[in-house]
Amino acid sequence: MVRVANRRAAKKDVTSKRKHPRFNRYQSDMFLRVKPSWRKPHGIDSSFRRRFKGTPAMVKIGYQGAKKTRHVHADGKKHFLVKNVKELDMLMMVNKKYTARVAHAVSARTRKAIVERAKQLSVKVFNGSARLRTEEEE
Repeated sequence: MVRVANRRAAKKDVTSKRKHPRFNRYQSDMFLRVKPSWRKPHGIDSSFRRRFKGTPAMVKIGYQGAKKTRHVHADGKKHFLVKNVKELDMLMMVNKKYTARVAHAVSARTRKAIVERAKQLSVKVFNGSARLRTEEEE
């Protein structure tokens, strides 16, 4: 009974993950040469570094998610990146906690083999039909 309650609580945690703002680099909206990928400001007079009122949100440890739900997706499982059929065998015993995610550079033939092997091991493949769809239509 306790185990079921914990599973329900974990499922609830996953669905109620808090959102955090998109952390863009300061002044990346003003200049094309400043890319939006996050960099901590270090300027001695920087109003953003000094956290003045009206400045965008800065990265802080407080935005970090709960340990139980970190890297857990909406289906309640963690994703494991698979590049070949051999790597899929690692998920044989932990197929309730993890789903396989096929790497983007994997060919259609290898992808088809991975999906077939996953069916045998009863492992869910997150993006199993990604390249197979276009090949069957042609």
